[in-house]
Amino acid sequence: MQKTPATAAADRIELLQTFVRIVEAGSLSAAAQQIGATQPTVSRRLQALERSLGAKLLQRSTHAMNLTEDGERCYERAKDMVTHWDALQSDLRGSHDDPEGTLRVVAPHAFGQHQLLGPLAAFLRRHPRVRVEWMLRDGTPDFITENIDCAIQVGEVTDPSVIAIKLADVPRIVAAAPSVFGGAEPPASVEALGALPWVALSMYYREEIELRCLHSGEQRRIAIRPQMTTDSLYALRNAALMGLGVCAASAWVLREDIARGDLVHLLPTWQASPLPMYLVYPPARFYPVRLRRFLDMVREAMPDTVGERGLIGP
Repeated sequence: MQKTPATAAADRIELLQTFVRIVEAGSLSAAAQQIGATQPTVSRRLQALERSLGAKLLQRSTHAMNLTEDGERCYERAKDMVTHWDALQSDLRGSHDDPEGTLRVVAPHAFGQHQLLGPLAAFLRRHPRVRVEWMLRDGTPDFITENIDCAIQVGEVTDPSVIAIKLADVPRIVAAAPSVFGGAEPPASVEALGALPWVALSMYYREEIELRCLHSGEQRRIAIRPQMTTDSLYALRNAALMGLGVCAASAWVLREDIARGDLVHLLPTWQASPLPMYLVYPPARFYPVRLRRFLDMVREAMPDTVGERGLIGP
């Protein structure tokens, strides 16, 4: 059956899309995983594109993959063509159409397992033609190589090449299990905290922590000697519940434990410095509707999600 001109054009766009993804992912197998195809399918598309253009685009060995001179020229042109094609589709379908397609999102480990799942579920119910690959890890991903659409990042963004929109400040409070005090009253001063055992969150504090008074703005640093250090917020919380020591953690993760009395909120007028949370994504000429709608959802949901409204304290 002979293909129509429109079908043939769509096929060529698919070949170019696959080629761009191969180059940016760094390998055929990584590209196949990102676009949801098999490696043989990706390989066949690459071969079909090379036959169509009459040029070798990639030099491959068992250890490396490099663009040929023709491949470099093709990659630059293909990127522009794919971007313009996506923009054209969006314009013709209308910005009010139901979004569709796959979003690849990186979110912080603990936050992505708990606080963001409710807003994400509501987003997917509202837009059933969108699929989300929800990857949980801390830090900024390599957006191009990993084909990531956006990331939610806790902590300052240091990469000047990305767009970073501040969403909120995550309040952090100090708490401990009643057993940590050995039957005595909880400490009444910041200095007294340093004499207690601690569990530390390695990304944000190890051997000292800075606390700020909510009323006066005064800041104090205290030296601590953690019996345990971890890079997991949930491990920190569980260690605190077991009575291993005092912790400073996001208010949202400790709220229910404090309400039940399993943890005691120490010095409620003092907090650890809040952590900024950002929505991060790479600059582009065109953003698909599914990404724009997702970014809007995250910006709207974040203040309630991090506990900026109704947080624990006086």
